[in-house]
Amino acid sequence: MTIFKSFLSSIRPQAVIFGVAVLCFGIVSLLLRFPSAFFWYSFLLLIAFTMLYWVFQWLRYSEKYRNVQYEYALEGDYTALEQLYLAKVAQLEEVLRDQEQADYESKQEQLDYFTLWLHQIKTPIAVMSLLQQQLPHSESKKQIEQELIRVEDYTHMALSYLKLEGSTQELELVEVELDAVIRKVIKKYASLFIYNHIQLEYEPLKLKVVSDGKWLEVIVEQLLSNSLKYAVKGKISIYAEGASLVIADNGPGIRSEDLPKVFEKGYTGLSGRLHEKSTGLGLFLSRKICKRLGHRLEIESEVGKYTKAILHLDQTEMRLFD
Repeated sequence: MTIFKSFLSSIRPQAVIFGVAVLCFGIVSLLLRFPSAFFWYSFLLLIAFTMLYWVFQWLRYSEKYRNVQYEYALEGDYTALEQLYLAKVAQLEEVLRDQEQADYESKQEQLDYFTLWLHQIKTPIAVMSLLQQQLPHSESKKQIEQELIRVEDYTHMALSYLKLEGSTQELELVEVELDAVIRKVIKKYASLFIYNHIQLEYEPLKLKVVSDGKWLEVIVEQLLSNSLKYAVKGKISIYAEGASLVIADNGPGIRSEDLPKVFEKGYTGLSGRLHEKSTGLGLFLSRKICKRLGHRLEIESEVGKYTKAILHLDQTEMRLFD
């Protein structure tokens, strides 16, 4: 339909000229008192020849259209103006390809640099952690320990994000014991539970799921880390609902108008802006990993009461690439 409309537009001047010619011929016939049969015979003959000519034009036009559409060579019965247009289009396509290649190489260089930097930063973090362990027990030591955990989290988050950006990232889908993943994450954040006086409610779930253990651990880390940021002197509950993992806290909650946006990249919401605790990447990263693994992540919340992160671990459609 698009090509036919384009063709009609191209022959519009011819149609106008044809109409003017028929009108002039009719006026002349009327003034010279030609027989009406002579006029109508001439008119129908002119219509027939014009329609045949337009059919011929349509066949040529559609052939040219297909040639340009499928990027055939610029050879053929093209006018000089058409050849110039096609040559200009080819030049622009070449410029576009060069620009895309340059952008890809620039992006790849940045990814390589940041990946190298993130791997190298692990060494000073490990050294600081060892030095911190040698400090005498004090309030300052506890605070340093917490800040080191946060630095490690942000580094791990950034590295996970860069890995996800690579389309060649492979998934190792196996049967994963969910309790082993949860216990490992709880152990990592044990000092934050103690220092912030947060009560933990958790009983072994005895649940096995088909997933990638490392990426599943990243998701659980992000969800538990979010709860720890806001449930100070509160309570965090970890339990199962069918084949779903639920991490709930009794923190300040999320406003209803913020809930549809919590998975957007860089979005922090009111609580994150007020307390300056959120980067706006944790839930974005978690949702992206879930899409890769075929899981589904939902957030439920009520201001002043609770926030629930529900990780549906039943297999849905997996997305290897975004």
